[in-house]
Amino acid sequence: MKVSIIGGGGLVGSMTAYALQCGGVVSQLCLIDANRELALGQATDLLHGVSLAGDQRITAGSMEDVASSDLVIITAGLRRKPDESRLDLINRNVDLFLTLLDQVKAAGLREQSYLLIVSNPVDVLTYLAVQRAGLPWQRVIGLGTQLDTARFRSYLARRLRVPPTQVQALILGEHGDSMVPIWSSATIAGLPLEQWPGLNPTVQKEVFEETKTAGAQLIKLKGGSGFAVGLSIREVVHALALDSRRILPVSTLQVGSYGLRDVCLSVPTVVGCGGVRQQLELPLDQKERLGLLQSGRVLRETIAQVEQRFGQPPHLAPPKANGRAIPRSAWQAAR
Repeated sequence: MKVSIIGGGGLVGSMTAYALQCGGVVSQLCLIDANRELALGQATDLLHGVSLAGDQRITAGSMEDVASSDLVIITAGLRRKPDESRLDLINRNVDLFLTLLDQVKAAGLREQSYLLIVSNPVDVLTYLAVQRAGLPWQRVIGLGTQLDTARFRSYLARRLRVPPTQVQALILGEHGDSMVPIWSSATIAGLPLEQWPGLNPTVQKEVFEETKTAGAQLIKLKGGSGFAVGLSIREVVHALALDSRRILPVSTLQVGSYGLRDVCLSVPTVVGCGGVRQQLELPLDQKERLGLLQSGRVLRETIAQVEQRFGQPPHLAPPKANGRAIPRSAWQAAR
């Protein structure tokens, strides 16, 4: 699998490349950046380690490489300012993203390729990519709450003094202020989290607050997320490359799960060959379900503002599910 990373010279892009290099699954990594010298520097640094990590081809390239790529990852974007919500980025990032998306399409993005959106606000930009990239919607995936979920599990493990890899808990909804912690199905080593010694409402509130503010904290401390976001992206890439059909909280077009339509956000999603293989609608408690619906409303309102400002692309084809087109009245019902 050839993976091209747009924004590969930056912190997130280069950390993604390093995580994929260490993972050893993809065969080729191509770093693309507006700063060509920076992309070349990152690629050269990675190249120096290929004899220690794996037999991969690592290059600095250009948009022309998109045509031969199996997966294109877009990490480029303007950074969030301290104390600025991810949704506030919409007015500063959509212009840049749409320009990059046009360049990707013009370069010859293949219908059988995948598009993974990492740039923020990721749910809104993923929705724009579904509309404008010309790919089946199942092949357009946003990182969504994959990173938030990783943070959530790590903070829970630290607070309860348990092995992080044995914590199973999800963040769903928006990758932003309206994200929803799913406590009802959380476990440690297969045992119900709600019965775990030391867990109480105060701990739950504090752990979720740590998770929710983690991105802003890292911006203040070091300029942004790097290591964990690279590893989170690797989880998605490996699921696609290996057809492992992992259940991941990634952002995808919603076509009915939990009553959500015409919006991209994170629900439990089976990811494998072909992209989105299934969106799972598992039981949530009432508070969690209402929170997920509120996340959808928040994002739908923002998308409506974006469409008013930038317009809808002409000749937009409706997405498909199970090979059949979904009626426009259904997938645009929430407009």
